[in-house]
Amino acid sequence: MTQTPMSSYSGSGSPRGIGRMAVLDGLRFLAAVAVMLFHFTARSNPSWGQPVSEVFPALQPITSLGAFGVDLFFVISGFVIPLTAWGRGIGAYTASRISRLYPAYWAGVLLTGFLLLVLWPDRRDLDVTTVMVNLTMLQEAFGYGHVDGVYWTLWAELRFYLILGVLVVIGVTTGRLLALAAVWPPLAALAELSGMDFLATMLVSDYAPLFAGGIALYVLSRNSRSVIAWLVLAENVLIGASWSAERTQDLIQATTRSEISTATAALAVVACFALVAAATLTRLRHFSATWLTTAGLLTYPLYLLHEYWGWWVIHLLHDRLPVVVTLAAAIAVVLVLAWLVHRLVERPLGRRMRRALDRDLVRVGV
Repeated sequence: MTQTPMSSYSGSGSPRGIGRMAVLDGLRFLAAVAVMLFHFTARSNPSWGQPVSEVFPALQPITSLGAFGVDLFFVISGFVIPLTAWGRGIGAYTASRISRLYPAYWAGVLLTGFLLLVLWPDRRDLDVTTVMVNLTMLQEAFGYGHVDGVYWTLWAELRFYLILGVLVVIGVTTGRLLALAAVWPPLAALAELSGMDFLATMLVSDYAPLFAGGIALYVLSRNSRSVIAWLVLAENVLIGASWSAERTQDLIQATTRSEISTATAALAVVACFALVAAATLTRLRHFSATWLTTAGLLTYPLYLLHEYWGWWVIHLLHDRLPVVVTLAAAIAVVLVLAWLVHRLVERPLGRRMRRALDRDLVRVGV
């Protein structure tokens, strides 16, 4: 959630009849806000000066479910990335992904690195080398930690992009997309259960059904009468509600003092699929609203920057202002920061990078 779970889906190469969907933009922003509230009011952190469960005793059980915002991002990404890949060669596909992923990400790494190394040196495990390696977005593959914990989702996204990139080389068709969505999640789960760690990692075993279910929704947005597509969607909803939901359930229980049932986790994942289906398969896909589109544009930088910058604001204000005012100030600061990164970095640099990559990849015959 950019070209993370948060990818843009307008532009050349999109199939005729599928333009920008404002409600889908709104869902992306909703997912980012859910994750933000999870980090501010549910996840254990030192910024409040006392356990978060004591600061928000009634709210924490609710906002702990915000961790499923990541699951929602992955379903949206599964829908969006095939749309942007349709009709494009591998060069154009690569240029679009890199130019949308990296500019805001670089800004996020450098800003958060500056915060944690200079303004609020609260991370003993962080050094300049780790910040520099993080600029590649491949830090997990190199064995380095994340500057910001949310970056783990980008590693999942990159692997999904790579998998779909292989299909782009072969040629994206409806049949091939459905075949991928049907085979990929069971194969990924089998690889993990069989102890084939490298293969399971490359196949994004934990969250494959979320991406694959999004792919099925994309196919259904082109042909809602496809029985095979509905069956593939049902397959991934079932696997996602049992397999992927358990991962997010474990994350919540490991980072908060909230306990959620297996049934609740499964229903949360089903709800993620239902929300994306409503936004893409019903009349809502034609709804237009500038404010939703704007919110969608802010989603990626907000997601990248909110955690530590928000915690820092809370750290500065929690013993000076009421809890609600402190929380509102943290949200306001990260929203302004996200807007600045979008306007000053993501938009201008992304366009220039896209043009340069398109030109250079054509030169080398990609």
